[in-house]
Amino acid sequence: MALLAESGRAVSMSQAVAIVNGDLPAEHKHPVVVTFDDGTDDFVDNAVPILAKHDIPATLYLATGAVERGQPFWGEGRALTWEALRDATTVAQIDVGSHTHDHVLLDRISVAEATDQIDRSIELIGEHLGTKATHFAYPKALAPNAANLEIVRARFASAAIAGTRPNPRGTDPHLLWRTPIQSTDTDRWFDAKLNGGLGGEDRLRDLVNRVRYRGADR
Repeated sequence: MALLAESGRAVSMSQAVAIVNGDLPAEHKHPVVVTFDDGTDDFVDNAVPILAKHDIPATLYLATGAVERGQPFWGEGRALTWEALRDATTVAQIDVGSHTHDHVLLDRISVAEATDQIDRSIELIGEHLGTKATHFAYPKALAPNAANLEIVRARFASAAIAGTRPNPRGTDPHLLWRTPIQSTDTDRWFDAKLNGGLGGEDRLRDLVNRVRYRGADR
């Protein structure tokens, strides 16, 4: 985050969407949006202080069901609390978007279920944080089926999938590419990803995930 802050390239998701749509000029050739998924407590404990220190805006795509139930995530992940997230939004530039209610995969559920999942997440974010969720990320970064894509378009200004590639002006804002950053990335690899490189890593991940998520619904 120190490297990103020094570069002056960090923008909010709303600014990025305006740039992609051609409504706002980019001040840097490669503007960057920082995003997080799910809503684990390490986001508020570890990430938020660093974001605040370097004045980096970020979007958290929240799976609201886990927060409501205090449900543990896979591994040792624990859900954050609404109170902790409210506090986080007062000390850092955090925009909370939707990741559905129960982290369901929109390429394999019905329109009725997708509608319920998305609307429930929007309702809870508004109720607990007093803000409207205007951005969305598809769980597991998997693109939706055509019918569920229209539900997303009707409710959000943007939505993100996987991709490890840049989003030039004119990119569909509801199918934005998104580059995962690994803890093992060196500064050199991090810089390459910021500039739209290392697409081969994503192609390998996609092959693995096709097998990994076969038969899953969330």
